[in-house]
Amino acid sequence: MSDVILFHHAQGLIRGVQAFADELRAAGHRVTVPDLYEGATFSVLEDGVAHAERIGMDEIIDRGVAAAATLPAAIVYAGFSLGVLPAQKLAQTRPGALGALLYHEGLAPSTFGAAWPDQVALQVHVSEHDQWAELDVVQQLVKDAADAELYLYPGSAHLFTDATLADYDEPAARLVLERSKEFLGRWS
Repeated sequence: MSDVILFHHAQGLIRGVQAFADELRAAGHRVTVPDLYEGATFSVLEDGVAHAERIGMDEIIDRGVAAAATLPAAIVYAGFSLGVLPAQKLAQTRPGALGALLYHEGLAPSTFGAAWPDQVALQVHVSEHDQWAELDVVQQLVKDAADAELYLYPGSAHLFTDATLADYDEPAARLVLERSKEFLGRWS
């Protein structure tokens, strides 16, 4: 069993995010899903992005860091799109991190001031033609990490893992879950 903290995407802590976390729990993992928006949710991605921009990306990251403060050091950090911000920062900077599961995005390690740590495993899942993801940045992130996997999925859907959204792609989402469970199994 692995400990995981899973950060939601820009539409907030909606049912689809909870359902994904429940799938990981059903596989025996302890999953914490903090609400970085303090209850706000959005049915349109652009509205959620605008809300995040009003809060400020630094504040989103700070809320994620605060949510992880009482959790074990030996943990896997996971995030969907916007949630990649706190997940990646914590994976790169918090001592004891085991790994990171980044869904729909990845950032240059220099965003958080350092190279990807050699001891932290990485798995990234993105659509091949996602207009929101910077595929070249994601590919470089994976290339520079010592223990990393990049999975590309056909199409251009962004939040294709969230069963409650129009971008949902059930076969791809099932594959993401399967690969995520295998990744988390490394520490069970």
